[in-house]
Amino acid sequence: MEAFATKVASLAQKLAGILAEKLGHKSSFFQESCLPSTCYLRLNRYPPCPIPLGIYGIMPHTDSDFITILHQDQVGGLRLAKDGKWVSVKPNPDAFFINIGDLFQAWSNGFYTSVEHCVVTHPTKERLSAAYFLCPSNETVIESCSKPSVYTKFSFREYRQKVQEDVRLYGYKVGLPRFLP
Repeated sequence: MEAFATKVASLAQKLAGILAEKLGHKSSFFQESCLPSTCYLRLNRYPPCPIPLGIYGIMPHTDSDFITILHQDQVGGLRLAKDGKWVSVKPNPDAFFINIGDLFQAWSNGFYTSVEHCVVTHPTKERLSAAYFLCPSNETVIESCSKPSVYTKFSFREYRQKVQEDVRLYGYKVGLPRFLP
C-alpha cells in the first residue's frame, strides 16, 4: 500500500501541475499546499447487497479535494451524473479514474468541474477500491487563479466546516454554492 500511495501521490502532483499549466499558471501552489501529511489514501469495501433497487454504497456527492485518483476492481458500481442521468463507469482494473474535486473547480474559477458521482452495490459480488485524495492543509486559502472570481476565497478548514454543517443541517453536502458571492 505504501508503494501504491507513493506512486499515486506523485501522479496527482503531476496531473495538478499539467492542469494548472493549461490555465497558464505554475504548479508550485499544489507542491507547496498539498503535502504528504495533508493527502490521504482510503480503501473502500462494498459488500454485496441482494436488494435489486440500486442501493448506494456511497451516496451521490462531489469530492472535497483538488484531485482524486481512484483504482477500482472489475466489479464496477461507480456512476457519474451526466445530463441529468447516471452513467456507469466501465471498470478497468488496469487503469485509474481521475476525478476533479471541488477545490480544483474553485481554484480554476469553474474551468474544471467537479462531477457528482456515487457508488451502487452489486447484488452478489464484493466491490473494492482505493482512492487517493490530493488535499491541502486546513490553513490553505483557496482562491481563483483568474479574475473576476466566481467564488469567494476560503480556507480548506472553512470549506470542511461548511460541509460538516451542511450534512448536519440538510443530510447532504451543499459544497461550492456556499461560496458564491
